[in-house]
Amino acid sequence: MVAAHESPSGPVTADDVEHAVRLAIAALRGADALDWSAKAGSLEWDCWETVEHLADDLFSYAVQLGPARPPSDTHVPFAWSRKRPGGPANAVFADREAGPAGLLQVLDASGALLTAIVRTTAPTVRAHHVFGAADPEGFAAMGVVETLAHVHDVAEGLNLRWTPPADLCDRVLARLFPDAPTDTDRWPTLLWATGRAELPGRPRLSKWRWYGAPRGERRT
Repeated sequence: MVAAHESPSGPVTADDVEHAVRLAIAALRGADALDWSAKAGSLEWDCWETVEHLADDLFSYAVQLGPARPPSDTHVPFAWSRKRPGGPANAVFADREAGPAGLLQVLDASGALLTAIVRTTAPTVRAHHVFGAADPEGFAAMGVVETLAHVHDVAEGLNLRWTPPADLCDRVLARLFPDAPTDTDRWPTLLWATGRAELPGRPRLSKWRWYGAPRGERRT
C-alpha cells in the first residue's frame, strides 16, 4: 500500500537528475540563433541568466552534500555575486563568448556533478537547505524541480515546447510537495506547486515552498 503523498513509481534518484538534465539540454540545444536576452517566462531574469541560475542551483546542491561534514545550518561558503542589479546571485557563470552551446555545457557539467554526488552519498547524510535539512534524495528532487521549472521559464521566453514526463513530475511532487493534489495531471500540478500556473479550482500561488527534509523529519 502506498502512503499518502508517496509516489507509486518510487523515490527520486540520481538517474532522475541525469534524465532531467539530459531532457533540458535536448530541449534547448539548437536554439543558438534565438534571443537569449528575452525575458524567461514570469521571471525577472532573461533566458541566459535563468540557465546560469539553474546550473548554479545544481552545483550548489551538489556542494552542500560534498564535504566530509556537510553544513547543518548554513551554505558552503562559495562566493556568490550578481552580474547586474536584480540578476541571480551565482557562484557559477558561463563564458558569454562560448555562446548558448557553452552555456548548455556548463549546465551539463553541473548536472553531472549533482548526479554523481547523489549517487555516491549515503542516504543517512543531511545537509542544510533553507526549506529543511535534506538527504541526497531531497537534493536530487530539488535539482529535478529546478530543472523542470526553469526550463519551462526559458522555453516560454524562447517560444519552445517543453513537457517533461509525468512520472518524473509525480516523483518530485510526492517527495517535496505534500500538499499538492494527487488527482490532477502531473506536469500542470508541478507548475501550480511552483507558482507558475493555475489548476481547476486552485488559483495560481503567490507564495510557495517545498519540503526538502525526509518525511519523518519535516517541520512545518
